[in-house]
Amino acid sequence: MPFAFDTPPPRAPRDWPSWFGIGALALLARLPWGLQRRLGRVLGAVLLRVLGKRRRIAQRNIELCFPELDERARTDLLRRHFTALGIAIFEFGRAWWGSVAPQRRGLIIEGVEHIDAAQANGRGVIVVSGHFTTLEMCARLACDSVPLAGMYRPYPQPAMEWAVLRGRSRYAAGMFAKDDVRSVAKHLKRGGLLWYAPDQDPSKGDSVFVPFFGQPAKSLKSTHQLARLSGAAVVMFQHFRRDDGGYTLRFWPAFEHFPSDDADADTARVISAIETMAREAPEQYLWIHRRFKRRPDGVPVYD
Repeated sequence: MPFAFDTPPPRAPRDWPSWFGIGALALLARLPWGLQRRLGRVLGAVLLRVLGKRRRIAQRNIELCFPELDERARTDLLRRHFTALGIAIFEFGRAWWGSVAPQRRGLIIEGVEHIDAAQANGRGVIVVSGHFTTLEMCARLACDSVPLAGMYRPYPQPAMEWAVLRGRSRYAAGMFAKDDVRSVAKHLKRGGLLWYAPDQDPSKGDSVFVPFFGQPAKSLKSTHQLARLSGAAVVMFQHFRRDDGGYTLRFWPAFEHFPSDDADADTARVISAIETMAREAPEQYLWIHRRFKRRPDGVPVYD
């Protein structure tokens, strides 16, 4: 059952610009899905041209992670990534405030039985994914079958924070700020499911450098820590948009012998699984993020 959300919206004048943007995105979320996909491709091409800094970050990430590709193939992957980003903007709006009936048609869901098995004896489950462009849409679609709560980074703009939480209250079982570890542990100890993505370079928190596409990537140990604190199982959640426009959601079998006594090894195991998912749909991984902004040798990789 979705969580209750009855907080009144912020109405201060400083929030009016945010409300304008939210209103525009909410209106766009109601366009026909076929039109949204076409507009998303156009928007992606525009973003590729105007977001120079993010384009350079994505180019560098692709160079580091796919050294086997020639320049032409890397350029094609970059273009397809920005196409995925353009479509994702419409997916986010539709997931929060629109209808997902078109996305339910042709939806493939695999491995729900692994969630059921992991929840045996009232055990909680940490459902781990990565930062993919499809994450919001696929999280909403997954909630049709499993009652996912989410762990997220609060928005700095009060209006956006309110609007997104209000949108997620339509389908998520709960939302927890990333620093609210006590509430998260309580939710898991009660047998709840928690969607979590530990694959971005953290600004704070216990972390370790582990391999990601052959590169040292600073990664949070939090999946290991949450599992040890709560006794929860860990199930990987793979999701992607197929070439035919449909979506595939895939829950993997729960990790065996997790958590172990080695937090570093457990973290490497989780990040390796996210790499496997990213290799299956590489254009849909969030390459515009500075995944390698910190390096063991301190030498920067981005301009």
